[in-house]
Amino acid sequence: MNIIIPMAGRGTRLRPHTLTVPKPLIPIAGKPIVQRIVEDLSKSYPGQINEVAFVIGDFGAAVEKDLLEMAASIGAKGNIYYQEKALGTAHAIYCAAENLTGNCMIAFADTLFKADFSFDRNEDGYIWVMKVKDPSAYGVINLDENGYIKEFVEKPDTFISDQAVVGIYYFKDSDGLRKEIKRIIDNDIKDKGEYQLTTALENLKNNGLMFKPGIIDEWLDCGNSDSLIYANQRILEFNKSEDLIHNTVVKENAVIIEPCYIGKNVKIYNSVVGPHVSIGENTTIENSIIKNSIIQNDSNIRYGNLEDSIIGNKATYNGNHSTVNIGDYSTLNT
Repeated sequence: MNIIIPMAGRGTRLRPHTLTVPKPLIPIAGKPIVQRIVEDLSKSYPGQINEVAFVIGDFGAAVEKDLLEMAASIGAKGNIYYQEKALGTAHAIYCAAENLTGNCMIAFADTLFKADFSFDRNEDGYIWVMKVKDPSAYGVINLDENGYIKEFVEKPDTFISDQAVVGIYYFKDSDGLRKEIKRIIDNDIKDKGEYQLTTALENLKNNGLMFKPGIIDEWLDCGNSDSLIYANQRILEFNKSEDLIHNTVVKENAVIIEPCYIGKNVKIYNSVVGPHVSIGENTTIENSIIKNSIIQNDSNIRYGNLEDSIIGNKATYNGNHSTVNIGDYSTLNT
């Protein structure tokens, strides 16, 4: 089976952190969002993952190298494709048309999930969904009496269903999807100004394909700073039985309240850290109290009393704010 991960979005709601790092590469509990998606799908699938296609923007050679290594870590070949213009979900997938063949899963790298992604590979396809309060911002589905999807609607203006499509799909034969998306693009068939995957799914369904819904237990948006902090909290809770504190961590007169992720060569002096804190490698924490926050690599925190905060890579914080949000290579003294 192949996996396609469209991830070319600019992540503007997460600035300043996405000015230097693409949103799917931002770490949650020590691992980039996209890596968690790749690993979760691989663990749930009983067969071999052959190729992983990443559809990206101009992210640079270092990011591309990291993505190819993620694919290799699950025994798959990695491929890089580019989406130069944001022309919709169907267009993003079609950028990786060479990988739209045979069994295929598609996962958009905007969110994290808690779910069982096992499924019956003999079904034509699965679309994972979750009940939401405001369905107007999502593609939604309706089911027939046999539990198959009978309707796809993209961002409905009036209420149709509260079962939102969350961005993970399985196709037993993705060649048909490739051909349908090509037809949509060649004939310039747009919905709300873009080439939508829901258009392709509706047409495939009308031509006889039968899709079943997969159920998401928890859906973690990673689109803005508050939701990123909450996602970090939940991922730490999901994995709290694991040892998330690296054995090179140095502590002096320090208390760690788990669950926390603490990376390699972190130094913590005269401080209380946790719960729900992630700290990247080579970071130093001094004379601080930190909870429910994300601090990335190679940063220095002194005299902080921080909660619900994000501090980027190679940043310096020296002050007394209770909540801060500073990007990479930044300095804040108060």
